[in-house]
Amino acid sequence: MYAERASRLTGAVVWTDTPTAPGTGRVLPDGCMDLLWYDGRLLVAGPDTRAHVTEGAPGTWAGVRFHPGTAPALLGVPAHELRDRRVDLTDLWPSARVRRLTARVNAAPDPASGLEEAALSRAADTGPPDPLLLRIVAALGEGRPVAATADELGMGARQLHRRSLAAFGYGPKTLARVLRLQRALALARAGTPLAETAARAGYADQAHLTRDVRELAGVAPGELLARRG
Repeated sequence: MYAERASRLTGAVVWTDTPTAPGTGRVLPDGCMDLLWYDGRLLVAGPDTRAHVTEGAPGTWAGVRFHPGTAPALLGVPAHELRDRRVDLTDLWPSARVRRLTARVNAAPDPASGLEEAALSRAADTGPPDPLLLRIVAALGEGRPVAATADELGMGARQLHRRSLAAFGYGPKTLARVLRLQRALALARAGTPLAETAARAGYADQAHLTRDVRELAGVAPGELLARRG
């Protein structure tokens, strides 16, 4: 069973997932990175460019999903180095530091709250998110063209691309595509017909939506929406 709630860390989400049976799951691209807990270990999920398929025996997972662009400053690593990867936190931080943090998370009332406290503590040490990155996400999330976004922010195309690689793990065009997918899924899951969803989310037509969902999620829209139910 999956459950989530808003975190006390601005823009972040705290979640838990306890599958009830063996099988595969599908984590969709969303522009985010996560700090994860599983079986007493801490891991990091990098930004995805395609669905991440999970499989194996049931087990409890917990995580903090950071707002797009905010995790690299907290973790101290550019997002593109973790693109489409899941790594142990010890791959990024000194082992002794990770052992201390893991012990604190494991000693918390539950792993999710322990992860949230760790994220809040780290954020207090690193300062607020870069407002420019938040503006990039807001503009592209609203469907603004990449070129127009760069112009509005006073950035050249190359500068926007470099900033995006470090903050989001990929260029602004890919980020815009991922955020468009999330807009479409939100509309479709709320009951909007797919043809209308395509138009409102910024696709050329329903066929364009279907192709994009297949490429990013690995399945057709109908199957993806049915799995949600």
